[in-house]
Amino acid sequence: PTRRSSDLAGMLRALARARHARLPGLAAAQSSAGVPCSSLRAFSAGASRRRRTSDTDFGGWYDTRCRSTTILSVRKDDKVFLIGDGQVTLGQQVIKPNARKVRQLREGVACGFAGATADAMTLFERLEMKLSEHPETMRACVEMAKAWRMDKYLRRLEAVMIVVDKDVSLTLTGTGDVIEPDNGVIGIGSGGAFATAAANALLEVDGYDAEMIGRKAMDIASDMCVYTNKNYVTELLSTNQEKKPEAEEAA
Repeated sequence: PTRRSSDLAGMLRALARARHARLPGLAAAQSSAGVPCSSLRAFSAGASRRRRTSDTDFGGWYDTRCRSTTILSVRKDDKVFLIGDGQVTLGQQVIKPNARKVRQLREGVACGFAGATADAMTLFERLEMKLSEHPETMRACVEMAKAWRMDKYLRRLEAVMIVVDKDVSLTLTGTGDVIEPDNGVIGIGSGGAFATAAANALLEVDGYDAEMIGRKAMDIASDMCVYTNKNYVTELLSTNQEKKPEAEEAA
């Protein structure tokens, strides 16, 4: 037992020295610790897989492909306002200034996305299918999140979505989360934090409705975020339901 412990300690020290010195690692550790190269290769490959998995397991908020946009949803009084910018960035180059990242899925349901465009289009189609199966938006989003997380193909898609209707505002993430805000404000993308902070500050201002708050907050975010421009695409929903006239009582 003592010899095995010393061999293991020597192997770990050798791996640490190889990593810090940026050596190939396996040959250096093998020569200094006298440990079979196959064991070190297996250990190194497993650690590399774990790092790659942790870096790209959820291609959502913090992946570079998801940073280049800002989507904001504001719910106030009887209005729900969804707004997104149009800038598409490839590395350090703006390749399109007027992309449409906010769409209407069906009558009364709108959606905006931050992430890879092809992935978002796939998720739009899947969510439309879920809405046709489950007319209630909350139920459809929950089923969509379950499919997103459990399906081997869908869970590799890198996008974050905002879905709104007259009743709920929801965030869908690749980890299977369906999040409803307590104050009706949602922001995603590179400028999402700026837009959310500005919208929260404007919620209590008298005379500002949902659309005014959303546009002002997006102006602030676009001034601060280099991946956000002022070519906005918007959707405005009303939460008012027309009341049916009551039948006149018989005389």
